[in-house]
Amino acid sequence: MKTVIFTDLDGTFLNHNDYSFAASAVALEQVFKKEIPLIFTTSKTKIEVEQLQQKVGVKEPFIVENGAALFIPKNYKGFDFSFLDVFESYYIVQLGVPYHQVLEFYNTYKEEFGMLGFSDMTDEKVMELTGLSIENAKTSKQRNFTEPFVLENDLQIEELEKLASKHHLKITKGGRFYHLIGENQDKGKAVEKCVAIFEKMYHEEVKSIGLGDGQNDVPLLNSVNVPIAIQNHEGEYVGLSNSKLQKSSFKGAKGWNEMVMKNV
Repeated sequence: MKTVIFTDLDGTFLNHNDYSFAASAVALEQVFKKEIPLIFTTSKTKIEVEQLQQKVGVKEPFIVENGAALFIPKNYKGFDFSFLDVFESYYIVQLGVPYHQVLEFYNTYKEEFGMLGFSDMTDEKVMELTGLSIENAKTSKQRNFTEPFVLENDLQIEELEKLASKHHLKITKGGRFYHLIGENQDKGKAVEKCVAIFEKMYHEEVKSIGLGDGQNDVPLLNSVNVPIAIQNHEGEYVGLSNSKLQKSSFKGAKGWNEMVMKNV
């Protein structure tokens, strides 16, 4: 049975504090040796993922902005994806709504709820909140589908979620930010679409492994055969009742390395 790995990035494949994936080297080598597709499944943007793929040395499909879209490189493994839409040098499966639609809601309610989103943050503010370099902070603001934000008063989140649902949007929580996203998207739905495409390519069932550390990874973990919770930067695990759930002993890239080695 073919294996496919779906992995969150920040706090999972990448360390929460320094964004390093150095501690994953042994498991990465194993993934490359076995030619296992490594699908980055993240809240990050398309351009951020492209840059990371170059650093890691992979050219695989990837899922961006909390399941907003799945991008598959053209000519990927020689398979025919002509049944999908085309976006630049990729085939695309889009589940999210356009960014302007998300911003319309955000701009309407940001003052009332004390929201501060990426669209209003300076590059320096994004740097401060994320620890990213100035170049990467700029890149993270080049969004297509979703708006990360912080809230002055977390107690208002339920009221904001109810309002969002009336506008066909919803809110999920990552390691650092809330994310305003389309109602029909999440990482799990995008993973399921991707698995179906791989099974169509391979003409057989695939074994799907998923790794994540945050609330926004719950749909991902619930959509794979092998769900793995990586210990987050606070030493805790995502709340998930799943009898198949495995938990890492370590945080970030070290935990990722540990659990991938156990399962591939």
